[in-house]
Amino acid sequence: MKAMKTAAILQSPRKASREQRKQQMIEATIESLAARGYAQTTMTDVAAASGVSHGLVNFHFETKEKLLSETLLYLAAEYRENWRHALAGAAPSPAAQLNALLLADFNEKICTQSKLRAWCAFWGEAQSRPIYQEKCDAYDQACNRELEEVCARLIADGGYAHNAGRVARLLRVIVEGLWLDIMSMTTPYSRDEAIRTVYVCASALFPRHFGESGLLEQPTL
Repeated sequence: MKAMKTAAILQSPRKASREQRKQQMIEATIESLAARGYAQTTMTDVAAASGVSHGLVNFHFETKEKLLSETLLYLAAEYRENWRHALAGAAPSPAAQLNALLLADFNEKICTQSKLRAWCAFWGEAQSRPIYQEKCDAYDQACNRELEEVCARLIADGGYAHNAGRVARLLRVIVEGLWLDIMSMTTPYSRDEAIRTVYVCASALFPRHFGESGLLEQPTL
């Protein structure tokens, strides 16, 4: 038993090192997608940016397709975990939970130029590469359900005459449009400005719970 424990301790740093290198390669892939786009990203670029050999990238991912697939899954899982963390840290009221979800989409960890551009590169390939839609569908559906459920609770809580599915869809479209603006505008467009824009939409939908500056401390019911 003691020998087994000693072996586990000796193997742990090596395992951690492998995971760290793999993470570095995924992060390098995100940067390459942002700078070069999908078609121009190569395993050689990723190896150079990661500071490892081309053979090591091949060892971990085998093909460019697998490298990109795992990068997509990483981004999707990170996005999902960000939402879960936001909900877990929010007050139980539907307005507070919706506010947490809206802010989560502009979290500094998620809403970076590189990651937004990487997402855009994958979106551009989605129609011709159904595997990407298949792999992300479960994440998308889970996030959509959570948003719609929160909206349904807030509609009931405030007595609003809305359809929860349409409201959730509208909020998603607003956020995705703002992500595109943050990426493409030549003049600076900050996350703070994006959040203020989202709040304009939220205040129009839920005026008793949101103002243009954010969540109202005392809902006007």
